[in-house]
Amino acid sequence: HFGYSRCGAGCEHCPHQRQRQPPSNNMVIKTDLCAYSEYRIYPGRGKRFVAKDGKISFFINSKVDALFHQRIKPSKLRWTQAWRRMNKKGKVDEQSKKRTRKVQKFQKAIVGMSLEDIKKKKAQKPELRQQAKEQAAKEAKARQAQKPKAAAKGGAKAAPKQKAQKLPKAAGGGGKKDFKSKK
Repeated sequence: HFGYSRCGAGCEHCPHQRQRQPPSNNMVIKTDLCAYSEYRIYPGRGKRFVAKDGKISFFINSKVDALFHQRIKPSKLRWTQAWRRMNKKGKVDEQSKKRTRKVQKFQKAIVGMSLEDIKKKKAQKPELRQQAKEQAAKEAKARQAQKPKAAAKGGAKAAPKQKAQKLPKAAGGGGKKDFKSKK
């Protein structure tokens, strides 16, 4: 009757009403690996080469076969897996990455100061430290002021030693450097 079922729309025992189950995806296809590019070769594809020593090589296509016979290394070609492996592209294992350890702070005694003295200075209030710093700066300025006075007394003898003649630079010192020309 023009495509209508006799038993109604909600019929479960009729074959036309049953849900078709999708085909299962657990079918295994045996694939080989290309000896050159390391791509998967599915059945019906590829080219097999048997060398004089009996070693069998299976290539994905004639391009790979030709490159193999020209003795071109697969690691030199960017599209091969060998190149990707050599240049660390693609899959990277998390465990293989080197984990950098955080550097622990460690205090050592400095020349002229023991570790206890350093710890005492750190424990001091910042105001006290600032005052000590200013005091040390004043002492250093006073020492600097005394040096020129001592130099002024013996300045007559020291002046000729400091004056040095400027020599002209050797010719060809500046300008562009020509690395390509062979001498």
